[in-house]
Amino acid sequence: MSTSAPLPVDLRSDTVTKPSPGMRAAMAAAEVGDDVLGEDPTVLRLQARAAALLGVEAALFVPSGTMANQIALKVHCEPSDEVIVSDGAHVVWHEMGGGAALAGVQLTAVGRGGLFSAADVEGAFRPATTLQSPTRLVCVENTHNRAGGIVWPRAALDGVIAASRRLGLRLHLDGARLLNACAASGESPAALAAGFDTVSLAFSKGLGAPVGSVIAGARPLVERAHRFRKMFGGGMRQAGILAAAALFALEHNVGRLPEDHANARLLADRLATLLGLSVEPPPSNIVMVDLGAHLPGAAALSERLGARGVLCFPFGARRLRLVTHLDVSRAQCEQAAEIFADVIAAEPSR
Repeated sequence: MSTSAPLPVDLRSDTVTKPSPGMRAAMAAAEVGDDVLGEDPTVLRLQARAAALLGVEAALFVPSGTMANQIALKVHCEPSDEVIVSDGAHVVWHEMGGGAALAGVQLTAVGRGGLFSAADVEGAFRPATTLQSPTRLVCVENTHNRAGGIVWPRAALDGVIAASRRLGLRLHLDGARLLNACAASGESPAALAAGFDTVSLAFSKGLGAPVGSVIAGARPLVERAHRFRKMFGGGMRQAGILAAAALFALEHNVGRLPEDHANARLLADRLATLLGLSVEPPPSNIVMVDLGAHLPGAAALSERLGARGVLCFPFGARRLRLVTHLDVSRAQCEQAAEIFADVIAAEPSR
């Protein structure tokens, strides 16, 4: 009698999760209406819940975190304006040049390792003159994806907000994984969102919903965002089916985020013992693994790991990214570490 092969340990992203039976039931039972006409009761309930969670007046449900960020650029800026972002920001690396194509803005990266300071903002600031485009907006990403899920220290965040306000700049928080930042820091979503004009929050990263984000802020800004959501093709009809999944995620999947962080630390601790791997302790649910000179490159090693059932993404020529989530257990993380050890041991010394 044959037995089925074990399921892969999918550490590519916290977006690969599947809706749970409870989430699917909530989606199937969702009360719906035409959201483009503002008549979907489940979407309205989600938007009110998200606004309350973030401590702002209003929120708008959109299909993706990328759209939320791109709407924010459009809401705050005019074409040719400059936007200050972090080194490795999602809005630069993973949004297909949308800032230039859709809002017509210039993105200037400052700082290092996903963080920047008040001095960085002041140094990059350009006032409006006849010789240059003005700096209009500052974007903060918390947690920061390419920096390994780093959580902004409170003092650094407060300094950037204060400097931006002194200079008359607007502020957007890319909070796709903001609830991971809350789980890691112990602060509330409203506390981490305070001081920003707009905030984005994703339900498909870490929370287990199949799709969807919000952009939130003061009501006039969200009303302006509604216009650009329609312009960008983000107006959905009976979207309550999707909003129900997001509401279920907020009810059931926020409190368990520390489990993902603990699993990431376990995985990092195990991998750090392997010859040729350099692993920093993860601040949240993202583990970055740097490869020593005797190992193959990230693309080749991820292919070998995938053949053994551990899926991960190359995140540079010699860096792998592994992300824990609700569909990966502690036992699977232990299994992944063992497979890593086997694959690394099979590599000849150079």
